[in-house]
Amino acid sequence: MRYVRLFGTQLRRSLALALQYRLDFVTSGLVSIVWSVISIVPLYVAFHGRPAVGGWSYESALVVFGWFTLLKGVLEGAVNPSLVQVVDHIRMGTLDFVLLKPADAQFLVSTARFEPWKIVDLGVAIAIFGYAFARLGHPPSAAAVALAFAMLCAAVAVLYSVWILVVAAAFWVVRVDNLVYLFDSVFDFARWPSSVFKGAFSILFTFVIPLALMTTFPAQALLGTLAPGTAIAAVVASLLAAIGARRVWLRALAHYTSASS
Repeated sequence: MRYVRLFGTQLRRSLALALQYRLDFVTSGLVSIVWSVISIVPLYVAFHGRPAVGGWSYESALVVFGWFTLLKGVLEGAVNPSLVQVVDHIRMGTLDFVLLKPADAQFLVSTARFEPWKIVDLGVAIAIFGYAFARLGHPPSAAAVALAFAMLCAAVAVLYSVWILVVAAAFWVVRVDNLVYLFDSVFDFARWPSSVFKGAFSILFTFVIPLALMTTFPAQALLGTLAPGTAIAAVVASLLAAIGARRVWLRALAHYTSASS
């Protein structure tokens, strides 16, 4: 409960800061909606009015894009803002102030800042889901929604774990800006169903950088086509990723040289 209260305090602080500039808050939300609409165009060109591509129709591919929009909102609204600051803290030695606080350092740096206007992406994702299932002619079942939520939790865990690994690299190499930009660029491939990639790219985006777990598996869960074994494997993989990221973070923290050293 103590950490729940801390999370609430961090979230309220970020919301208060965002609302100090209300016009910017609204403008950023509108820009996010416009970019989401523009981003659908390549998907429309590739899938609409054609036979299924890689086993995906236009409507089912829209569900993948909906999950991509939602996860991108999580990435840019809850993960990036906080963890990018860690790199500056490490470089300048100001991570000392975080370590001196009576709470877990990973929790504090992970919840230091949010971009509340990215909640707009959640609304856009829900609208995409609604449109896609209206075209499919049936809503998802309750069991499919429950499984999709479990896959969402697994996807967020993997997304966060990958970012922790990227940030942990800063304890050794200091400048990881290029890795940050690279990951953002690679994540854009998650808007496409994983089965459209062939050969080495299929292996890369399924096992090395698990983009399939982040968007394709939740989409299959919502569509009711995800195999139970795949769902179990995804949950186990997300737990292992979270444990591995935690161990790497603690090991990296042990190598930190504070400003007072």
